[in-house]
Amino acid sequence: MHYLLEGSGLIINRALVREVLHTGGAVTAVIVTIFLVVRMLGFLRQAAQGNIPIESVSILVALKMVSYLDVILPLVLYIAILMVFNRWHRDNEMTVLAACGVGLTNFLRPFALLVLLVGGVVAVFSLYLAPLALTAGYNIEHEYRNRSEVSGVVPGVFMETRKGKGVYFVERFDRDNDRYENVFVYKSSFGKEGVVVAKYAYQRADELTGDHFLVLTNGTRYEGNAGEPDYRVLDFENYALRIEPRNTVPSVPPVKAQSTPAIFGSDHPQLIGEWHWRLAKIIVVPVLGLLALSFSYSGPRQGRVVGMLLAILVYFIYTNLLGFAVAMVKKGQTDPFTGLWWVHGMFLVFAVYLFYRRARNLPLTPRLRLRRGR
Repeated sequence: MHYLLEGSGLIINRALVREVLHTGGAVTAVIVTIFLVVRMLGFLRQAAQGNIPIESVSILVALKMVSYLDVILPLVLYIAILMVFNRWHRDNEMTVLAACGVGLTNFLRPFALLVLLVGGVVAVFSLYLAPLALTAGYNIEHEYRNRSEVSGVVPGVFMETRKGKGVYFVERFDRDNDRYENVFVYKSSFGKEGVVVAKYAYQRADELTGDHFLVLTNGTRYEGNAGEPDYRVLDFENYALRIEPRNTVPSVPPVKAQSTPAIFGSDHPQLIGEWHWRLAKIIVVPVLGLLALSFSYSGPRQGRVVGMLLAILVYFIYTNLLGFAVAMVKKGQTDPFTGLWWVHGMFLVFAVYLFYRRARNLPLTPRLRLRRGR
């Protein structure tokens, strides 16, 4: 009998791990899809405004996704555990297991395995991959800001120059020949307004001076205002417009993009807060998992919606308190141990208390028990 129960426990443990991982994969797919759509639209809007290069939108979205996985994965585990246990309660599988002597405490072993697995992945992203992705994304944006003003021209969109003294428009870009087609340029300089239209255009750099030029071919230049004596129309085969370089922005990566060895042991409040925030994203994994085990119970007279809403509310309170505490640490208004780690301690004690009551088939609070007694 002992070996039979032990073998059944292994089957149940494997079933729990398998179902949580499968459910977590589905939840991850949904969250990642929503995130990618939202971020893609945001980056495309910035590319249309000329703030980021259009060819780097997909790379920036992927890097942004990597930088947020250390926050998404704990939430995925939390939701997956809630969904799996709610389904087991709904299908009376938990009732059958309880009749066979399998209680909530018997799931601590597979729960520990899931926490170690997800916590290890979160640690890799939080301590290494997320800062690396943020650094790569920042370098792409910084390099683009220091490019010339024509670098961000998007085919089919009117683009204003940084100083507001010109407008560029190209109908399409021929990648095979590396040139723009059907180009319109408006430039205002030395008190004169000029419009240039050309069939083709391409960029060239002067080897001696290092200046960049937009060379237009087979076009016409209209200078001045129509009807005035100085108005001129000039047809040309090749016409070079000097591209004004953008102001060089010094490379100062944000705190979030700093590598973990660079911020470890620092006495600067911003770096101290960032270090403890990266650790906090790892610590929340077991705390959220234990809370999920406690909130996943649904009795015969208790709806599942109430438990899910309460679980989501606790999650938002927990994460928002952490965010507030980290902000206070980064401002130097408190130290991490008295200003941040009390949040983990409070919710850990709360999770252990809820798990203790659930493991003994008690309501969440004694008050609820008194009401049932009435």
